Amino acid sequence: MKRIIALVDCNNFFVSCERLKNPELRGKAVCVLSNNDGCVVSRSNEAKRLGVAMGAPYFMIKHQFKKVTFLSGNLSYYCEISKRIMDKLLDYTPDVEIYSIDEAFLDLTGLRKTFGCSYEEIIEKIVLDIENEIGIPVSVGMSYSKTLAKLANDKAKNLQKNTPNKRTYKIGFRQIQKELKESLISEVWGIGKNTNALLKKHLIQTAYDFISQEDLWIKKTIGKTGLDLKQELLGNIVNPVDTTKTAPKSISRSESFKEFQVDKNYIQEQLNNHIHKTCKKLRKENLLTGCIQIFLRTKDFQISSLKINLITPTNTEFELINESKQILDKLFYKGTIYRSVGFCATKLTSAKNQQISLFDSDNTLKKQKLSNSWDKLEEKFGKGIIKLGG
Repeated sequence: MKRIIALVDCNNFFVSCERLKNPELRGKAVCVLSNNDGCVVSRSNEAKRLGVAMGAPYFMIKHQFKKVTFLSGNLSYYCEISKRIMDKLLDYTPDVEIYSIDEAFLDLTGLRKTFGCSYEEIIEKIVLDIENEIGIPVSVGMSYSKTLAKLANDKAKNLQKNTPNKRTYKIGFRQIQKELKESLISEVWGIGKNTNALLKKHLIQTAYDFISQEDLWIKKTIGKTGLDLKQELLGNIVNPVDTTKTAPKSISRSESFKEFQVDKNYIQEQLNNHIHKTCKKLRKENLLTGCIQIFLRTKDFQISSLKINLITPTNTEFELINESKQILDKLFYKGTIYRSVGFCATKLTSAKNQQISLFDSDNTLKKQKLSNSWDKLEEKFGKGIIKLGG
């Protein structure tokens, strides 16, 4: 039986989140910048039409595009909205693979009977539910494999340029060959610049040209990944929807200051905030960090950093903040103007395997209880209910 795979992709996600918070931004040219205001990471359609390029350095374009509103990114806020969207998708199917902060693959196979309607109607419902209940516009592509679903999603987005209300697109079995003939091989998910250049040398321009090649040639030229790609383009699943959650290898937080800073205490306060958010994420993922790193970025974008290995892995702020003070003492230079501070936790391990030192067990357990209480208070009263000074 053919599987029915859908890709849900939020439209201009970071910008859409900012418009959710500030409706006055709707209809205006808006760009969201990376945490350190380094470059453009999300653009509204209006900004795209003005010619703002993705990844463009802010300092190079801020005077060029006077009509564009540039906003500093707020990753923690975007993650909150993302979680609400992913939770909504789970109302439809437990087979959800979170691919990125704004994308998820769904296996909808068999849900026609559950919802009493066609697959096309199901993805239309998903679009309307997310927009009406959460306020974020999404596009949905649907077909028989992840690769085809991604291609269908891209086509849905292209259609929206002329038909804004068209948010979904389906590539049915009878349409596969036609769609592949109309799709450049460079538009196929997984085809990078080097592979595209290699295929062009062999006069392969479209996705249909690619699937028309013999398996032996594809394996010799690209390898097994090429054969897998061919099968996916033919509508045969090689990479099914994977609901297994992969633990992160590192967790980091960074954000530009509202104003340039020379005050060490202010920088420590901001660092404490990053540490708390990181520790909260560690506890949520049931992880411990065995190594921490702190970054300081100057006004002129010069970066200095220092990392230390912890004697005992932890996920509590009260231990990491003490360590961070010692690191900041070594990084901070009086009179230097700073624009941001960052914190990164690496060497992550499962908290299930935690071994508490016999000499420090009572103190460690007290800190863990305090951190857990902090999480509960924020859950009940909101973020920022407790703050640690510099």
